[in-house]
Amino acid sequence: MKYLIIAFSLCLSMEIGAQQTFKVNVYNPLKMERSDQPVVLSLEKYGEVRSALVKCGEQEIPCQLDDINLDEQFDELCFFADLKGKEQKTYTISLFSEGEPRPYTARVYAEMVMRNDKVKEKNKHNNFVSSLTVRGDCANSYNLLHHHGVDFESELNGIRIYFDKRQTLDLYGKFQKRLELQATQFYTQDDQKKEGYGDDVLWVGNTFGLGAFRGWDGSEPTMIDPVKNRTQRVVSYGPLRTIIEIIDQGWMLPVSKKRVNMTLRYTQYAGHRDTDVDIIFNQDTEYELFSTGIINVKGSDEFSDQQGLRACWGTDYPSTDTVKWSRETVGLGILIPRQYIVSEEKANKDNYAFVVKPKGRTMNYKVVYCSDNETFGMHSAKEWFDWLKVWRNEVDSPVILSSVQP
Repeated sequence: MKYLIIAFSLCLSMEIGAQQTFKVNVYNPLKMERSDQPVVLSLEKYGEVRSALVKCGEQEIPCQLDDINLDEQFDELCFFADLKGKEQKTYTISLFSEGEPRPYTARVYAEMVMRNDKVKEKNKHNNFVSSLTVRGDCANSYNLLHHHGVDFESELNGIRIYFDKRQTLDLYGKFQKRLELQATQFYTQDDQKKEGYGDDVLWVGNTFGLGAFRGWDGSEPTMIDPVKNRTQRVVSYGPLRTIIEIIDQGWMLPVSKKRVNMTLRYTQYAGHRDTDVDIIFNQDTEYELFSTGIINVKGSDEFSDQQGLRACWGTDYPSTDTVKWSRETVGLGILIPRQYIVSEEKANKDNYAFVVKPKGRTMNYKVVYCSDNETFGMHSAKEWFDWLKVWRNEVDSPVILSSVQP
């Protein structure tokens, strides 16, 4: 399910200036053309890396260096491959121990901003933060951040994650394929609506929304509560991918009552409407069951392939204020690797749920959605479910990396 991460230890050539250069082949195993295919390389074996250059032939390819564990050392290099069906391309990667990461046009965006009482416009708050931790007995963490939690986007989507025990993913629907959250801050103003900006398109309440991870008490989902501390932080701002982490320290599990630390890592790649979800515990949790899924949008059509892909298409108001807001139509989807699935629960009025179990300390899955407002997307249940089948095939057939012998 995860994009392939490979640490190449071969084919290095040392040059003046502590430069390391090597080549990798990237192969598309499918017959269909694919763009913006993430290639992620671990830098563990290369010592200190401060800057990088990626080229395909003579063409420079935008790349990104990420410090995943925030220790001021870059851990991963990311770039995108555009490949025709069955095509293979060779990329040259140069790593440098000096300099700064090269600047490239931002194709993703992430923001955490606390309210500024001096600012009246809801889309112009400017108390920016990169991380926020609250104690478990914080009275109202939901209202500490301006848009109720961290938000992030690619050109195709926009998501905020509520900063409370629900940790629900709420959705922003776009008309055009572009970045918008810096301008709207999830609170699109009337003048922006006239210019074609999107807006909130989903009411989530206490449901899963789009794939929130929860506990399971044997019969229904439970919130991420109680905890000792709860943190939201931005690990990477882009330009090719943004990485968000939600950290629940000392979460008391609903059945075993054991305390665990859990990190939920959300990775959003440019050019993608799907989002990667990685869950990391500080100890084995195979003794406990958990849950996730998608909201049962009122009157929605349901799809399941009975192999971990579940989706719906439905229409509802995105707010309890049915005068100010219009009904919105969305397509939602979740894809869970089969090895984590304990059961696929029957739909109820709130959710299409799965009961899941990690393998050791980790598990991962993907969430995805579309809005009927999009000029570039799907506009019926059939179109959405057909797209999901193609998407699943792509997820199950990632690009293949191999080193190039000198």
